[in-house]
Amino acid sequence: MRKKVVAGNWKMNNDLIMSNDLIKSIKLKLNKKIDTDVFISPSFPFLNEAIKHCKGSKIKVLAQNVNENKSGAYTGEVSLSMLKSIGIDSVMIGHSERREYFHETDEILLNKLSNSLDEEFKVFFCIGESLKDRENDLHFDVVEQQLKNTIFRINKINFKNLIIAYEPVWAIGTGLTASPDQAQEMHAFIRKIIAEKFGDDFSENISIIYGGSVKPNSASEIFGKNDVDGGLIGGASLNAEDFIEIVNSI
Repeated sequence: MRKKVVAGNWKMNNDLIMSNDLIKSIKLKLNKKIDTDVFISPSFPFLNEAIKHCKGSKIKVLAQNVNENKSGAYTGEVSLSMLKSIGIDSVMIGHSERREYFHETDEILLNKLSNSLDEEFKVFFCIGESLKDRENDLHFDVVEQQLKNTIFRINKINFKNLIIAYEPVWAIGTGLTASPDQAQEMHAFIRKIIAEKFGDDFSENISIIYGGSVKPNSASEIFGKNDVDGGLIGGASLNAEDFIEIVNSI
């Protein structure tokens, strides 16, 4: 049975006090018996504090990014070993904002992905099409190519260490959301081509989550689709009540 997953991507929001307060609120409101994997992703300066505050709870801490190099003269960057040294074992790779604003190519993402999996990190790997791609009926082609250029170039992957996050770029930060049927259609397509590459067992066990302006009032219907295993939540994860409501929607 596939694991249900909800992760909050806080992006470049919240200072230390705000981050700690949000964690405390989520901890208080989170059902301790919930079977869903719940992640939060504060900014780099606050990861160590977040690990301490989440200790003993069901909340896991996710890094928003990592450098593709293991070490070296890369001023301002953060390595896998640095994350591991403070207890972080999960990382987000390939978010559309990293691809667009920081010009991360599939080759860079492949290096990040390969290194992270080698170090036994759990990777949230983001893929998705732009509005122009969808309007031109290229959305399936774009997503398939993103997979072929990255995940499909790695021969051996433990499905437990990989989560696919489908995020239609046109639905991030715009207030737009893919319809539940659109989300299901793409998730089913992703699962199908993953099965063709890695086999049915891998495909049926890997979690594929949806990211794209999920709100409490839309989460339940999206999460109710057969191939949608949870969500990567942006703005709504900055409000404890909204985030918990989304978690409870699964």
